Amino acid sequence: MMFQDELSTADPAVSQALADERRRQETTLSMIASENHASPAVMEAQGSVLTNKYAEGYPGSRYYGGCEHVDEVERLAIERARELWGGDHINVQPHSGTQANMAVYFSALEPGDRILSLSLSHGGHLSHGHHVNVSGQLYEVEQYEVDPETGRIDYDAVRERAEAFDPDLVVSGSSAYPREFDFDHIDGIARSVDALHLADIAHVTGLVATGLHDNPVGTADFVTGSTHKTIRAGRGGIVICEETHADDLDSAVFPGSQGGPLMHNIAGKAVGFGQARSEDFAAYAERVVENASVLASELRERDVSLVSGGTDKHFVLVDLRESHPELTGADAETALNDVGIVVNKNTVPGETRSPFVTSGVRIGTPAVTTRGFGPAEMTEVAETVVALLDAPDDPSVAADARATVERLCSEHPVYE
Repeated sequence: MMFQDELSTADPAVSQALADERRRQETTLSMIASENHASPAVMEAQGSVLTNKYAEGYPGSRYYGGCEHVDEVERLAIERARELWGGDHINVQPHSGTQANMAVYFSALEPGDRILSLSLSHGGHLSHGHHVNVSGQLYEVEQYEVDPETGRIDYDAVRERAEAFDPDLVVSGSSAYPREFDFDHIDGIARSVDALHLADIAHVTGLVATGLHDNPVGTADFVTGSTHKTIRAGRGGIVICEETHADDLDSAVFPGSQGGPLMHNIAGKAVGFGQARSEDFAAYAERVVENASVLASELRERDVSLVSGGTDKHFVLVDLRESHPELTGADAETALNDVGIVVNKNTVPGETRSPFVTSGVRIGTPAVTTRGFGPAEMTEVAETVVALLDAPDDPSVAADARATVERLCSEHPVYE
């Protein structure tokens, strides 16, 4: 029966695509800041029989029978998340970080209420109120920016913006701001204008869990995050909130914005959260930050301009306008991707180009750190990046870069 066939027999086309993707991951350097390599255990959980189970509702209160084992898995995910981040109430059902943010909005706001958040071109996220996202269509949004001279958030300017705008919710957190957020400062601003505070730690969940980044849990009213970036668990989202918001938040996730939870993904979250409690993971997170710091230092020494001059996190944001004005972010992304250094073009503060072109490149370290990269490898990566930025159309430079990438991949395989 076809039902019992292995994938290679049941669907050779999809099987081949998966094999090709694994080969691509093994033979290129994933340096997109929002990507990582999940462990075999996480992938086993996400590919498990839990994909068969409907479990609308929450542990102990489902709309379907036969949920005793998925209840156990979800409770494990919640308990392990509490060990990592703390918090009164935790919901592990959101399908993504964006879904987590939407659940907070639906639980705490009415359509037309006001949100104050970091501008997308200054490092914010689409789900923080950008006009192409539903968050920017349901709510009135005002955005703060970084200081154009320093590339850092001017908290006094944020306070002035908040006092003038009178928001109902202030959002802290980002997708491309390379410096640590001062969550306490943002929280004070929110309180001063009688607004709620949502701290989005999507990119830094792993750094927060290991004490390498400030933890907003217990300070902000809501904390949201992704579970597959620096925390390296199953793909999805999470919301942590005060107990006073728990019922409204849970209702906003289900049935408000989602149907049945993806129990196989929640199993991947549980496994990844369990792994993140280990000393090995704490050491990994330290290396992620160290590798980003080395990358920043090596790029600066080679006269590459970085937004804010460096990083406190797991990525750098290259601003090409000063160091390589003839290049766009799209040009740089193509030149790097063509030799196997996979990055993404990114807007920079004061951006004048289209988001499809941009003037910047975001380069992250979580996935290459999972491969075992350290300072020596990051120095090689920096040298290779600069050589390509300096001569993106030189075949000999590209050939040398490709050889370096192939050697680094061979020396540091993703999966044994």
